[in-house]
Amino acid sequence: MIADLLVGMLLVATAVTGTAVALTRDPTRQALVLSAYGLVLGVLMVALQAPDVALAQIGIGTAIVPLLVILTVAKVDRELADREGADDTGDGTGEDTGDDAGAREGRR
Repeated sequence: MIADLLVGMLLVATAVTGTAVALTRDPTRQALVLSAYGLVLGVLMVALQAPDVALAQIGIGTAIVPLLVILTVAKVDRELADREGADDTGDGTGEDTGDDAGAREGRR
């Protein structure tokens, strides 16, 4: 009876955290919510008497996957910042420097 109640509560918690993962838009926050979701799933697996599955879920779903997501987001942010920094230097990549602007005016 109590075990059934615990499993029912964990199933509701799984649904709530799964919905929270789907509704979270910021990738960093989503990785943290995904970690909580993995933890709830791990506890659910323990309650369903599958400790080997629970251990794998807690190790991979709670630690490794969110860590990889956070590292990927950080790398993408760094790459975008480097590109924006390179575009703003005025190194002739699409910006008029004034030297050849007059020559182009004369050709029109």
